[in-house]
Amino acid sequence: MNDRIFIGLGTNLGDKLANLQAALDALREFVTVTKISSIFQTTPWGYLDQDDFFNIVIEVNTILAPLELLDRLKTLESDLGRKESFRYGPRIIDMDILMYGDLIYISERLEIPHPRMTERAFVLAPFAEIAPEVVHPILKKTIEKLLSEVDSSGVRKLPRFNI
Repeated sequence: MNDRIFIGLGTNLGDKLANLQAALDALREFVTVTKISSIFQTTPWGYLDQDDFFNIVIEVNTILAPLELLDRLKTLESDLGRKESFRYGPRIIDMDILMYGDLIYISERLEIPHPRMTERAFVLAPFAEIAPEVVHPILKKTIEKLLSEVDSSGVRKLPRFNI
């Protein structure tokens, strides 16, 4: 497929850099990673009594259809040690499909574009770093514009790490 697919990754338990690296290494078994954002340290969202997160956004190519990609991501999260927890709770790794080209897809298991990404600076900041010109297929605004419309005070770009 030629679609530009964007996946958000986040972690706030254990060795956060190692968690992101392990996720990227494993992802490369079924996607081709074309861009990786810087790491952004972000304050928790939703449930505040937990450690800060490290978040990145990657651009990938894959032959997997959206639901197949979702299944692979969820299996990978489990393989990397993610345990079911409460909503917005701490996690060793979290991976979300943010956009899949211009696709608009809604089912019980998956919504594309990600329905809450436009509210989250921890997603939009790394996304805007690698693809500011991408247009949200429903809102018809660029990622850069969407970032300018949210509070990004709890988001801080870290020095570049080799992941």
